[in-house]
Amino acid sequence: MGKKIVWTVIAVTAVVVTLLLLHVHRLKSIYVRQSIPIEGAVIQRDVDSKKELPIADVVITASDGVKTAVTRSDASGYFKVVLQKGVLSGKPVTVTFRHSSYEPLDLNVQTGRLGTQNILYVAKMVPLSTNMKTAGSSRPETVVSNVRVRYTINSRTETNVGSAVKTFQVVNEGNVPCDHQSLCSPDGKWKASSASAMLDAGADNAFGSVRASCIAGPCPFTRIDSSGFIHGGRNIHVSALNWSDTATFLMEAEVFHTAISSNVRELYPVIFGRALNFTLPPTQEGVSLEAEVNGSPMVFPLGPDLNLSWAVCNVRTGTDKEKTAVYRCELKPDYRF
Repeated sequence: MGKKIVWTVIAVTAVVVTLLLLHVHRLKSIYVRQSIPIEGAVIQRDVDSKKELPIADVVITASDGVKTAVTRSDASGYFKVVLQKGVLSGKPVTVTFRHSSYEPLDLNVQTGRLGTQNILYVAKMVPLSTNMKTAGSSRPETVVSNVRVRYTINSRTETNVGSAVKTFQVVNEGNVPCDHQSLCSPDGKWKASSASAMLDAGADNAFGSVRASCIAGPCPFTRIDSSGFIHGGRNIHVSALNWSDTATFLMEAEVFHTAISSNVRELYPVIFGRALNFTLPPTQEGVSLEAEVNGSPMVFPLGPDLNLSWAVCNVRTGTDKEKTAVYRCELKPDYRF
């Protein structure tokens, strides 16, 4: 009887310990899984969706009261903030958005069973002033009008400037057994000879459409090596192997002159509210804005720092295959379109 009680106690204890271990493991798995990624975009709130512009450099803070993570939005308004391990399932997270030109915004994110992995958050911030004029300023607004974008595209051009021709012979005597000499026919039976020729296209020139062929002699018993000219270039060479009587070879090529040409292009940006938007190909150079400021035509080079006296500009890379450059310039206070 006593042994039966002891074994019963041991069995119950084992079951309890097993259940406790499983519970702890479950809690650990929940604990580990709750690294919370919060992803989304910050835009300007407006009744007109065309004016809901992305907001860059917004300070985004996510906190559950114990753990905190901070990030900033990029030029497209995108952000991703991740709370590290230690956030328990079901505990709310507060995400704050702060920018000096916009009203503070707070969002409560629930981190329950589904978590936040499948949710994209769009934070719409309200500008501090729709007028955007400097407080207390009595100066009239400067009008910016007739805005155009100018840029340069450099491209490489190739112009056909002539052709080149060269002949050469491979001297050999046919029907001579190879007898393990240095050069033999491909089947190793007959003695063979080789020769080569070279061409130089000159500075800033390159050969293209290169052809080489046997034009005289027992051509069926020759072989041409094209590795020296198949890709063209300034210098090309051709070599040939001959295992019969003397054969004559011809090499011809077109000569192309390479130059860099610059094309100046113009476009009109799209204006929504107080911001203008335009896109440019990734190969653009020398971007500038032409505009009339209070009726006076002026040219404003953007430069690498995107400096404008009347607007704040940023550029980001588009998501298309061509990696288009996406520009946005927002008016400074005391200016209007």
